[in-house]
Amino acid sequence: MSEQPARGSARRELTAAIAGAAVSGGLALFAPGQRWAVVTADRRPPLPPVSGEVTGSAAAPLVPAMGLLLLATAVALVAVRGAARVAIGLVLAVAGGVLAWSGTGPLAGRLDTAAAGLPVLDGEGSGARVDLAAGWPVVGLVAGLLAAATGVLVVLRGRGWPGMGRRYQRPGDPAAGTAPRAPSDDERAQAAWRALDRGEDPTDVAPDPRGASTDAPDRAAQ
Repeated sequence: MSEQPARGSARRELTAAIAGAAVSGGLALFAPGQRWAVVTADRRPPLPPVSGEVTGSAAAPLVPAMGLLLLATAVALVAVRGAARVAIGLVLAVAGGVLAWSGTGPLAGRLDTAAAGLPVLDGEGSGARVDLAAGWPVVGLVAGLLAAATGVLVVLRGRGWPGMGRRYQRPGDPAAGTAPRAPSDDERAQAAWRALDRGEDPTDVAPDPRGASTDAPDRAAQ
């Protein structure tokens, strides 16, 4: 009685892990396209200040790369089992750590102002002000923490999770682990009567599935 609830719990954990990897990967791909900061540089009077935007991909180049990796791990969690799934969990945890570290960089002041593309920052300007849009770096940080937590879950629990793809295999497929079912006596009798109705001899050898009957060599020999 306890085997079925345990199997259902393992499947729910696997679904949660796939969702965690996919959500964190999606966030990591969406956030870099947004504006993370605006850099304003002063120029010599009477020239007015100039400003430029810094996107997430420029402020944290590793974020989109980790997003692609996380989406790949979400697919791999369905395709692998056992020790391979634990290895995927380690990749998830490491990618989540890198993603979280990349998100905290701008929040901690580690922002390359030259990414704004302002020529006055090459030495002619008197200084630069950074207006950080903290929401998007926080999104990167949250995505990294989610991915890291998902990776830890996979490492600790993933070895015993079932493979979700086995339900889609056809009965009788060798990969499914079940042999084709032999016909019963009633089914053989009905097949014989149908053969008689068609004017065939039910005692003849059944044709080979490859298209030639099994007694073809004997007939050829005659």
